[in-house]
Amino acid sequence: MKLFSLFILLLLLTSPTFSKGKPESKSNPKVLIKTSMGDIEAELFIKSAPETVTNFLDLAEGKKEFKDIKTKKIVKRNFYDGLIFHRVIKDFMLQAGCPKGEGTGDAGYEFKDEINAELLGLHKIKAVDPKTGPHRYLLIRARKDFAEKISRYIAKDLGINTPEEFKKRYKEIQKKTYELTLKDCYENWGYKYNSKLPSHKALKGYLAMANSGPNTNSSQFFINLKDTPWLDGKHTVFGKVIKGMNIVEKIGEVKVNSKSKPDKPVIIKSIRIIK
Repeated sequence: MKLFSLFILLLLLTSPTFSKGKPESKSNPKVLIKTSMGDIEAELFIKSAPETVTNFLDLAEGKKEFKDIKTKKIVKRNFYDGLIFHRVIKDFMLQAGCPKGEGTGDAGYEFKDEINAELLGLHKIKAVDPKTGPHRYLLIRARKDFAEKISRYIAKDLGINTPEEFKKRYKEIQKKTYELTLKDCYENWGYKYNSKLPSHKALKGYLAMANSGPNTNSSQFFINLKDTPWLDGKHTVFGKVIKGMNIVEKIGEVKVNSKSKPDKPVIIKSIRIIK
């Protein structure tokens, strides 16, 4: 009887109902982000985004050279110390990592995205619905946007070069349009994906790289204040907050100006690996 009871208990504990989800990886590094408003601890996804995590840690720990924004010289020091959260949007995200403190600065170099679009399900989401039109994640608000983000790529793929050809082959173009997925669209825009990476969605409390388009990562990153599925496939997610989410939310409530910059600077004192 005792053996049978133990078997039932083990069965219950390993069933989907009682599962606690995937345990945190022991190999994932953790960092302490000390800010002027409190401390935030984050776990970094080294297997999901190895180059991104390594870059972030090396900049934070002063192990990587970067171009000083003022002197234009190549230096090596704790990059993030003293920088601010230059962009804070309530119920959206906090952004930091700009040495200029206004969003246009970086470390003087760029590196690739690390994203698995299929694991994020982007290959299953249709870009255009016959009834409702373009998917909202594409941010298409006018015909000009549609032509720029979708039509021109289809025309190029079909070898169509003139308005006359476009009109003549309209049904063929329409068919191609309805076959497109979000992954297809993003790839047309220049994003390249790696099907081997165990990527994460851009969820609340997750850290991701800020960029200005495909493969333009450098030093800027953001922390989500909410789930942002429209960013999936366009920003490398490389970590999550494990302690101090109340501090993240507190920063998200600060008063900002018309450019979303806090009226009173929210300073990153340091970012260091927790050993």
